[in-house]
Amino acid sequence: MEKNTIFAIVLSTLVIVAGLTVQTIFFSPKNKPSTELAVKETVPTQDQQTIVNTSSDNVPSVQEPKPLANYEAAENENLSEEKAVIETDLVRVEFTNKGGDIVSYKLKKHMDKLGPVEMAYFATDEDRAFSVILGGAKGSQIDQLFHVKKISDTSIGFYRTFKVKNENGTESSFTLVKQYTFLPNDYMFELKITVDGDDTLSGLKIGNAAYTLKTSPQIGPEWNQKQDKYEYRRFYQYVNGKKKTINLNAGQVKEFSDTVAWSGVAGKYFTLVALPEKPIQDVLYSTQTTNAGETAAKIFLTRAPISGKTNVDVWRFYLGPRTESYLSKYNLQANNPYGINGAHIDEIASSGILGPLELLLKKAMELFYKVIPNWGVSIILLTLLMRVIIFPLTKKSSESTLKMQELQPKIQEIQDKHKNNPQKMNEEMAKFYQTVGYNPLSGCLPLVIQFPLLFAMYNLFNNYFEFRGALFIPGWIPDLSQGDSILALPFQVPFLGWSDLRILPIIYVISQLIFGKVTQTPGSAQQNGSMKMMMYGMPIFFFFLFYNAPSGLILYWTMSNLLMLAQQVIINKMMHGKGKTELKLVKK
Repeated sequence: MEKNTIFAIVLSTLVIVAGLTVQTIFFSPKNKPSTELAVKETVPTQDQQTIVNTSSDNVPSVQEPKPLANYEAAENENLSEEKAVIETDLVRVEFTNKGGDIVSYKLKKHMDKLGPVEMAYFATDEDRAFSVILGGAKGSQIDQLFHVKKISDTSIGFYRTFKVKNENGTESSFTLVKQYTFLPNDYMFELKITVDGDDTLSGLKIGNAAYTLKTSPQIGPEWNQKQDKYEYRRFYQYVNGKKKTINLNAGQVKEFSDTVAWSGVAGKYFTLVALPEKPIQDVLYSTQTTNAGETAAKIFLTRAPISGKTNVDVWRFYLGPRTESYLSKYNLQANNPYGINGAHIDEIASSGILGPLELLLKKAMELFYKVIPNWGVSIILLTLLMRVIIFPLTKKSSESTLKMQELQPKIQEIQDKHKNNPQKMNEEMAKFYQTVGYNPLSGCLPLVIQFPLLFAMYNLFNNYFEFRGALFIPGWIPDLSQGDSILALPFQVPFLGWSDLRILPIIYVISQLIFGKVTQTPGSAQQNGSMKMMMYGMPIFFFFLFYNAPSGLILYWTMSNLLMLAQQVIINKMMHGKGKTELKLVKK
């Protein structure tokens, strides 16, 4: 191997390692010690109510409860914290009567390293799921103990009474009720929040809101942000008939006052979606660290001020797989038990403009799976099918490249002759192309046509839900949604965070290097160092970048390289048979 080539490889490696080191030392995300939201605090005006007898942590003190229909009054206020569990075929939910909140929400049919996937991830005693804040998002969650009423095997209620001071100085009381209802074989549950006041209560307005409902601090599954760059948490909302993506970095907060039809947070495979019967007044998204020091991804849903002494709000929450097959049933009233119509929450799983193409590829892969029930084999067969389909485009692009190589000496001559007159040079180039019957765009067009297909396949293999836990080769690739592993290292590689020895990325890099050699054009042995940097340095860069990528994605890339290599050999022979310049390996 030439000295310049070796230098290019070594330099690429040093640049990558140095960049990772600098990022680790100087740009690692810092944990914020507080969960206080960076939102401007609202000062109550004369037409707003205030909670009476608030404690030092801004949580309203609890008054004697007022009985409601279907609820039993407590005999006294000597309550103690207790837990309750509701379980269906799909979920196991654990509640606390502290605030009437959820402390665990597990998906029984979807496993993680530690067991069922936890959708109330990072929930602690100080930061629980579906807790209520009286007023806006700036306030503190209610931490008082509620009375508990087990309504049925799939429904539970919590209630407590509070007092408020009205604008005229009088006091009113209201009972706050939270009732959770679950249905069999459905990942959506219903939360009814009732405000039932006495005869003196004319409404509820604390600051500029009645109350705020907060989602879980994070959704599962468990993942390491530094090691797994392919997993993520993103926020979405549906406003004016369109889905919007809310981009937040760690530690950021964003607030929106649009009329939001639904709001959600999603990872690659699972999602939480809040779908109220009435549009949401204000939504606040936060990635500020939790009390446990972990990066959060939670949503604060603010209810507009309430008029009248009694009000019932119906909130519905979907916590489950991020797949269109589950989410789309809420678009048609007859397909879901809640009678919801036109929710469009399936758009949180949509791939946008490439969605139809991705769906077509998914259907083809599922057909392969029916013949051979192995998703790894399905990836290989789909990649082979796509390479056969686009072979004519690949062939045409290669022919154009070869034609350009033949014309290059004359093109260089024209460029040198008219280098000081760009207009004249362009005119002469156009005449020359017309004379030889060559269109310079003929090589680019086939590549442009392939781009949507390549992006759709990338998104499919990187996000397909069925790859979770899908076995390809025992002992090597037990899960296509994770990196392959032949050995678990007893340590983490410094700066890189690698904890497993993986073979698939190595095979991918080797295939990329061989493909680069085979497609290297004649005369490129004398090309400058930057070209060799691209040829040898880029595959090494990809090795570091994709080392922890899902094995299903790298399997696709590797097979695509090998098939492209085979196609290029075939094209070379075809061109050689026609007496045209043949692409060949450059001699050392």
